[in-house]
Amino acid sequence: MIDALRNLFRPENAARSEMPLEVAVAALLVEAARADNVYDADERAAVLRILQEMFDLSPAAAETLHDQGDQTQDTAPDVVRFTRVIKMALTEEERVAFMEALWYVVLIDHERDPHENALLRRLAPLVAVSDHDSAAARRRAIARVEGGLA
Repeated sequence: MIDALRNLFRPENAARSEMPLEVAVAALLVEAARADNVYDADERAAVLRILQEMFDLSPAAAETLHDQGDQTQDTAPDVVRFTRVIKMALTEEERVAFMEALWYVVLIDHERDPHENALLRRLAPLVAVSDHDSAAARRRAIARVEGGLA
């Protein structure tokens, strides 16, 4: 009996992710971009650029992934299903880089909306990024935006 229970918790028996990492990332990037109820061309371009860089995609493939993330995000009851996938699939360093990408998307319009702040502060612990690391990621994103860096 004990051996059977141990076998249930072995990594190879762990439940598979309910969605691909790429879709979860795209959905959260779109969610962050829309947090202030404005999803403009600059935010969309930032999301597409991040998807291209993060997953080494062509522009057309990034557009397709964006659309998948957009549709998935539209029908999701909350963000937990996305954050769970990201938390399990990415290393700590990758999760911090992802938080920087989220901050970049919300700051690309040079405004810090309270809804965007609230969302990103809620997402950080859900993807296992400390407040300290999220704040450092935000500062790097601000420097990128202010420096005009992509």
